[in-house]
Amino acid sequence: MDDPERAAIRQRRMQEMMKGAGGPGGSFPQNKEQQEAQEEQKREAEERRQMMLARVLTPEARERLSRIALVKPEKARGVEDLILRSAQYGQITEKVSEDRLISLLEQINEQSQKKTTTVTFQRRRSVLDDDD
Repeated sequence: MDDPERAAIRQRRMQEMMKGAGGPGGSFPQNKEQQEAQEEQKREAEERRQMMLARVLTPEARERLSRIALVKPEKARGVEDLILRSAQYGQITEKVSEDRLISLLEQINEQSQKKTTTVTFQRRRSVLDDDD
């Protein structure tokens, strides 16, 4: 793995651990062994995810995706999910290049722009206002 990817993975793990330690837990307090087991499962799942992405993406595409993750983690996670789902269903037959990744990002941007909502203000008219 490249150093920026390792740093990004470590940063995600630290954020997950901080959320788990500082955030509100479930309604039942868990003992230390259960928490450690859950953290280990999360780490293993993240490592499997990164391994699958390494098989599907070219190094340039992985680098671009890691840079996007630094700025917009939600968007990068969504793109990763899309790529992994496509790979699992056999829609991706070759490695995803940087150009293909850029086109996927553009498609996602277009879809998200279409979903934006607009707000219209209707101001109340005063009794004294005259429309004439």
